[in-house]
Formats: sequence, structure tokens, C-alpha cells
Amino acid sequence: MIADGWELGMAIDDGFTLKKLEVFLAFMQLGNMPKVSERLSYSVVSVHRALHSLEQAVGCPLFKLDGRKLIPLQTAYALAEHAQRALHEAEEGVRRVREIAGLSAPRLKVGSLYSLTTRTMPPLLVRMKLRNSALDIDLTLGSNRLLLEQLREGRLDAIVIALSQPVDDDQLLAVPLFEDSIFFAVPADSPYARRNSLDLAEVRNEKFVCLEDDFATAASFQQAFRRAGYEPQVAMRVGDIFSLTNLISGGVGYSLLPGRMESFNPRVRLIPLVPPYTSQQTITLLLPRKREGDPYLVTLAEECRRLAALGGA
Repeated sequence: MIADGWELGMAIDDGFTLKKLEVFLAFMQLGNMPKVSERLSYSVVSVHRALHSLEQAVGCPLFKLDGRKLIPLQTAYALAEHAQRALHEAEEGVRRVREIAGLSAPRLKVGSLYSLTTRTMPPLLVRMKLRNSALDIDLTLGSNRLLLEQLREGRLDAIVIALSQPVDDDQLLAVPLFEDSIFFAVPADSPYARRNSLDLAEVRNEKFVCLEDDFATAASFQQAFRRAGYEPQVAMRVGDIFSLTNLISGGVGYSLLPGRMESFNPRVRLIPLVPPYTSQQTITLLLPRKREGDPYLVTLAEECRRLAALGGA
């Protein structure tokens, strides 16, 4: 039975669907139809059609055209705030109903940086499965910013990311795993490859490749060159650290990489930086403090502490 006090709200147009809200939120986050198309595996035409029909269903403008660019209005930001909660509640409702019906196993949604899939996440997830074989784990890969957003929105249960300083959020519980240093990355046949250390002042005239700004290693890259006192010549920016490492090995440009990437590509050498360009990242598990008693998150935190005691290996 429906709980007492539940009332029908305003009538919602048939064109207002959860699928269109998903497209809408992806556009609000990415700001670009081709990127939404790639993320959701829709055609650009389908993305445009979903946004337009959602606008019609709402009954007021959500966007304005600036040339060929679609600019969100204040109405779009207001809708996005409620749409995030609506999608999350709908997803949680379906999950709960399936659990009650015995149709689904318990599920944990974990986020991670791409670079942590080389060593850290596989043994961590294997240990989780060994401790609870019925537990299903969804792994989402992304940048620091994207993963933090999804954790705060409730779309992820926990994330493992790189922090250059402690996270300033008393709603999150942090469990450090290990410290990782930032290195100067060069192709194996580079004249710098045999160096024991490197001063960024020496490479002022070289070409560089780097990650897009949302990533922790991009922040380390920017910080190092601010200390060096010059703007590096960036030939290309990419959206994942594996592509970045391959571009370095191919001689497209030099970059800075965390030590955890050392084993990924044998054609790349990592050279320690001299002070004051040295920096470190703390690989950290973050989870909502209000859920720290959740048995699966307790297990995840325990396994992260065990990994930390082993030195992150």
C-alpha cells in the first residue's frame, strides 16, 4: 500500500523521461554534444533530440543558442539539481526492489583513477570478492573531479583517487593507501633517459604532452612548472593517462607521470625531479562519512588499510 500522506503532485508531461534526464545531466556536465554522444553511445542527433524534447516537456526554455553552441540557462541549472536526485532515487528504488525480490546480489559502486588499474585496484577488488563472493562490484574510471562529483551525488559508494593535499570535506572519510612521487617522463631513447635526476629549468625549450585539467597528475604538472617559472610548450592534451604514456614513448613530447605508471610501458623512463620541483600524491580511499557503518564499505576500508600496511603493493 502507498504510505499515508502520499499525494499526487502536478501532472508530468509524457515527454519527461528518466532517459532524457540522463542525457540532460550528461550535457550539463560535459557541455558538448559529441562528448555526450560518446559517453552514452548515442548519436549526436539523438542527444539533440532528447534535449529539445525535454525542453518541450518542461514547458520553458532550458538553453539558448550562441552561434552553434548550446548555452544552459538558469532554468537548466535548477532542473539539474533536482534531476540528479531523481535519477539517484529511481536507481536506488529499482536496486532495492530487486534485492527484496531476491533477483540481485548486493552491489558496490567504486570509482578509481585509470592509473590505479595497473596495480592497486585489481588486488583490492579480488580481496573484496574473496571476502564476499556474492558481492557485485561496478568499477567506474575517471578523473579526480568527475569521481568526486559522482561520490557527492551518491552515484558512487566510494572512490580511490590521488590527493596532493587532504580533502576539505567533513562529510567524507579518508583512508590513505600510499604515497606516490611525480617523475619526469621521457622515451627510452631520449638523451635524458640515462639521467639520475632532472632540473625543469633544463627543458624549457622542449615540447610537452599532458592530461586535461580534471586529473590529479595535471595539477601536479601545472604546479611543477609554476615553480620552474615558465609555461611549458604543450603539443597535445589527452583524457587518459595510458594515452599520455604512449604519446611520450612515441616521442610526441615529454611529460610528468606518477611512479605507479613505471611498469605500464617499458619504452618510457621515469627520472626523479630535483627540488623544488618534487611533489607527491597520496592515493586515498574516500567514502561518505554517513555510510561508514555500511558492512561492504567497512570491508573496503579494511582492505585499503591492509594494502597500506603492505606499502601499497
